[in-house]
This record gives sequence, C-alpha cells and structure tokens, in this order.
Amino acid sequence: MAAWYFDEVKMAGVDFEDVAQVEAFDLKQLSSTPEKEQALVSRLGISSGHTVIDLGAGTGTFAIQTTLAGAFAHAVDISQAMLAYARNKAQKAGATNIQFHRAGFLTYEHTSSLADFVVTKSALHILPDFWKMVAFLRISSMLKSGGHFYLRDVIFSFPPAEYEMYINKWIERAAKPEGEGWTAKDYEMHVRQEYSTFAWVVEGMLKQAGFDILEVNYLSPVTAEYLCKNTA
Repeated sequence: MAAWYFDEVKMAGVDFEDVAQVEAFDLKQLSSTPEKEQALVSRLGISSGHTVIDLGAGTGTFAIQTTLAGAFAHAVDISQAMLAYARNKAQKAGATNIQFHRAGFLTYEHTSSLADFVVTKSALHILPDFWKMVAFLRISSMLKSGGHFYLRDVIFSFPPAEYEMYINKWIERAAKPEGEGWTAKDYEMHVRQEYSTFAWVVEGMLKQAGFDILEVNYLSPVTAEYLCKNTA
C-alpha cells in the first residue's frame, strides 16, 4: 500500500482495542439496540437470500439482526476487540450466517459475490472528505448494480455560518452524565478531532460515486441518513 494511504486504525481519541472501552461503547449505543436494528432490517427489506456488508460493524448488533432475518452478513471492523465482542454476541444470539473481517472502508476486499446491501452507521466520520469519496467508490464496487447503500452518521445540515450555535446546542442537548451515555467530552472530541462534514458535501460525493439518492432524512441538524441505489 502506498505510503500516502490513510491509516484507518488510528482513530482519533478512541482505543477500541481496550476491552473495557468496547464494553462501554456497546452500552452507550442506545440507537443500536436489537429492536431498533431489527426495525431497520425490515425497513430496508433485507431477507432470506440477501448478502449484506456492514462496514464499521462495531459490536455486531445490526449484522446479527440481518442474519436472523435470513441474510448472509459480512461484518467488517478495524478493531479486533470489537470483532471478538461481536462474535460472542452472535454466538449467543444463534447467528451463524455471518463472517467477520478485520478491515476498514479503505482496506476491506470483498472477494465473494456482490452484495445486495452495504450498510454503515456512525462510522464514516473517521475518514476525511477525500477518503470518504474513495470509500464511496469502493462501496459501489462491492454492490450489485441496483443494490442498495444505507448511510447514517453525524452529518451537518445546518447553515454553515451558524456552526457555533448548532454545535453548542447539539452537545448541550445530547450529552449524558458519565456512565449513562456519550458525554460532553465525547462530543467535543468528535467535533475537534474526527471528520463529520456537511450534507451537501456527502450528497455530491454519493452522486459522483454512481449512487442515486432514493431517500434522505435529516434526522436532526447534525444527523442524517441516506438510502441510495447503485447505478455503476
């Protein structure tokens, strides 16, 4: 790999090889309960016979729910500790139709049949914008023509000139006390050291990568989701 290639393993401010941090992360993921992920599986129409790639699979809740719906899942994450935790969860849930891969957006090599769905949630923000575009091109190459890409992340739809007010309001509203969820320090670190960007930037890159945006929901001024169809 070229010396200039981005290293996804060096995530800002987070050590996901620390088992205690992985366990704490799983507890904080209030938007990724089995019930909520099952609802997303149903909404996307994932069912028996489908192949799903979950990029940034974390502790595996979504990937597990896809297999319980009859699909085959590739759970991809850069953290060995995350994958070990996810394997344990899958075993307890009886989810056997799943393969785990230690890799990231820029390094995962999909060698089996093209996927029907690629999903990534709350993970793309580890990449600067140039590398987001590279990731979208790679995702398109993993999908069947007409396959679907679902993206949900911290994505800013507020007016750029009003960034201070919206970021402060977000942290004020979303932060939880220590031990009860993501804290103000977690959100401050995210804004300062990670790479969330504006919706108009993400949407332009998706189109450049060959995706039709079928649905966009600005869930809040700082969170968005996209359902796209691969036309490449």
